[in-house]
Amino acid sequence: MITRAPKETFRERLELYRHRVNTRLHNTLAINKGAPKDLTLAMQYAVLGSGKRIRPLLSYATAELLEIDAERVDSIAAAVELVHAYSLIHDDLPAMDDDDLRRGRPTTHRQFNEATAILAGDALQALAFEALCNDPLLSEQPLDQLKIVSWLANAAGPAGMVGGQLLDLRAEGRAISEAELEDIHRRKTGALIRASTMMPTELANLSANAQQRLDEFASDIGLVFQIMDDVLEVEQGTTTLGKSSRSDEIKEKSTYPAILGLAGARSRANAIYEDAMDALESLGARAEGLRWISDYIVNRCH
Repeated sequence: MITRAPKETFRERLELYRHRVNTRLHNTLAINKGAPKDLTLAMQYAVLGSGKRIRPLLSYATAELLEIDAERVDSIAAAVELVHAYSLIHDDLPAMDDDDLRRGRPTTHRQFNEATAILAGDALQALAFEALCNDPLLSEQPLDQLKIVSWLANAAGPAGMVGGQLLDLRAEGRAISEAELEDIHRRKTGALIRASTMMPTELANLSANAQQRLDEFASDIGLVFQIMDDVLEVEQGTTTLGKSSRSDEIKEKSTYPAILGLAGARSRANAIYEDAMDALESLGARAEGLRWISDYIVNRCH
């Protein structure tokens, strides 16, 4: 069994990583001559709020595990957060979930307008790939850079997040099985979390077994994240969540609490969390950052 360091040690280090990616995002989204000002302002509004930055933190924690310098992962961390922000803009649109609140303030289409929000999301997705392609450190290893870009494209595309969103919309108002729900969650939410964890592995010489175990962890913790989102949607109020509570129930969305009940959903999340921790066991003490992020995911209250 691995002995854990004091929680404060990792909390402090993760805060440094959060500051690091926030700085990178600010610089990436700085107003430039090529973009209309109102488009840039909508992009900044969507990205530079009070997000938890779970996906970038997973990228940095994986780099820590693999002894990769943080600066080599900065563009990866920024790119996954840009794609995540784009997905939230589109997820909130009237044609999708039609939500008015995100992170405690009006959603992007409410703050600006629907057309600007759609275009801001499109622009953020493009900017994410631009960040990866224009990174001089990644360009030193072009084949690895290409693999990193491919990870993100696959996670965000029709077999991943976008496909999951469509399946989620199709499931509204009808009963689906737990297996179908798991597939939706692994695509819509889990795919990007998995990619956030796995993209840095292309910069290291990782054994096939270690790669497989880390991939198992990443896939499981992505599912845990969404199950806990489902649980908190029921348990917490709008003020705590920073978004409309009970909206899943109103839209008759399929969720783990709806299928298994609250206690069953929490039990399922805990069981998958334990599987994720088992997958990390063989990766040693340097995986401790990933463990602490996972603890936050399963124990968070918003």
